[in-house]
Amino acid sequence: MELDPRGQRFAATLTSIVLVVVLATGWGWLALAQAVVFAITAADPRRGPYAYAYRALLLPRLGPPAEREPATPVRFAQLVGLSFLAVASVGYLSGLTVLGVVFTAFGLLAAFLNAAFGLCLGCEAYLSIKRLSGPRSA
Repeated sequence: MELDPRGQRFAATLTSIVLVVVLATGWGWLALAQAVVFAITAADPRRGPYAYAYRALLLPRLGPPAEREPATPVRFAQLVGLSFLAVASVGYLSGLTVLGVVFTAFGLLAAFLNAAFGLCLGCEAYLSIKRLSGPRSA
């Protein structure tokens, strides 16, 4: 499966907005909702709510993508985001606000880099892990 990278940047933009709101308000339930979005998209990036919004609102105006990217690194990146926001949710909802802020900020940094510059840190980490754990000659 391959994905439209513009859709991933759109999702990262919406994620960035959500995480700014979480940082500004301390709403642990919103952090948990974003964690659920990450869980859905980790299973299948085409099925997340932001992917549906992209396909409904922007794709018809943009037309088909000039390039596509493999889904596996994106799924890994979504798992990383899920991990960050799960910890952030626990922090906010249990009263450990500093934990919530730190892990939300980590998630925001990664989402913003993808939204603004097309740099997917989770995707890069996946590719680095794959290169390091690849077949070795004897």
